[in-house]
Amino acid sequence: MVKFIMFMIFMIPLSFLENFIWLNQLGYFLLFILFLLSFNFSSYFSSISYFTGCDFISYFMILLSIWICALMLMASEKLNKEKYFFEFFLLVLIFLLLALFMTFSSMNLFVFYLFFEISLIPTLLLILGWGYQPERIQAGLYMFFYTLFASLPMMVAIFYFYEKFNSLDFFFLNDYFDSFLLYLCMTFVFLVKIPMFFVHLWLPKAHVEAPVSGSMILAGIMLKLGGYGFLRLMAVFMLVGVKFNFVFIMISLFGGFVISLICLRQSDIKSLIAYSSVSHMGLVLGGIMTLNSWGFYGAFIMMISHGLCSSGLFCLANITYERLGSRSLFLNKGLINLMPSMSLWWFLLCSSNMAAPPSFNLLGEIMLINSLVSWGLMTILMLMLTSFFGAAYSLYLYSYSQHGKIYVGSYSFSLGFLREYLLLFLHWVPLNLLFLGSDLFIF
Repeated sequence: MVKFIMFMIFMIPLSFLENFIWLNQLGYFLLFILFLLSFNFSSYFSSISYFTGCDFISYFMILLSIWICALMLMASEKLNKEKYFFEFFLLVLIFLLLALFMTFSSMNLFVFYLFFEISLIPTLLLILGWGYQPERIQAGLYMFFYTLFASLPMMVAIFYFYEKFNSLDFFFLNDYFDSFLLYLCMTFVFLVKIPMFFVHLWLPKAHVEAPVSGSMILAGIMLKLGGYGFLRLMAVFMLVGVKFNFVFIMISLFGGFVISLICLRQSDIKSLIAYSSVSHMGLVLGGIMTLNSWGFYGAFIMMISHGLCSSGLFCLANITYERLGSRSLFLNKGLINLMPSMSLWWFLLCSSNMAAPPSFNLLGEIMLINSLVSWGLMTILMLMLTSFFGAAYSLYLYSYSQHGKIYVGSYSFSLGFLREYLLLFLHWVPLNLLFLGSDLFIF
């Protein structure tokens, strides 16, 4: 573990080298390859390894974090061209990766909580420092206070755990609690982070005001912190979960359906993609709350696939925004005539977003639907509606942006740089190739 942390600290001086952005990108990809090759896949996959305290969940979450951070750097070329505090941006990015690395590899509940909160600060800096509108201050405060308000009860619950177990290592958290108050205190912050319907309002606001890198890290990793916390701690709350989880499942499924309808009336591309994240993560939360293995694996797969797919869609939204200067669907029309090559990537990522084969989203959605239907037959109705309208808003996003009359104000722009096509390729290929290695994720 120390060698990876030292590698990231070594990358800090690289942030201050002008015109060496390629060196930073190389560093991230090198870190990814080192981490990928260091893990022993032949070992029993669901056990904690001696390697950085990772089991299969934390290992893949760290890989996803490194990958998304590398792509964030690739997507933020415009900041470098304008010399818009780019050295500071690189510094924030490294600290964010360091915080996420420590969050996912921690084996102690308090250390997990500490870095869980620390990862909020670089994200806030990304939104406040490089956001587009003055409303970014309000959006940043929304995100900050939603999370802080929900995380204080968790801190109190952690102190109670320490009194009960005399240790906060995940190994020793094996007793079953029957207190709904303790359950709510411990998991409320994860419900906000996922985010569950009713506590989701910070997410669309933060996404719309964030720069492309902020949107990518929010959709790719930050939402997964909530799911990761649930996967780690739900074993402690089996008794109380069996009694009360149906409430959260009902809210999640109903919320997924309502949010799908909200997506169909969005005129802002980023807002539409942000709301679609809430819908997908509602399904993930429902799957985890069923407390069965299909839900566990399905939620894990869906978190990884959604991280890649949603991040790619935000990149596409930013590519058109940089050219047209607007995210409105009323102005982003007829792009198939202006950027035909980019239209293919719109199609591929929108189809992945609606869980079309061979995307990894399909595997996650099938497993989550199996999990929820086996939990209760009445969930079929909401699942049908959510899946149908999920396809509807993905098609709406694609057809409205690619077809129609061209906005006459857009008279001269590039059809797309090689960097942008590479960026979208690096989102889409893992998303669809992971489907071939899906047996790796079903342990």
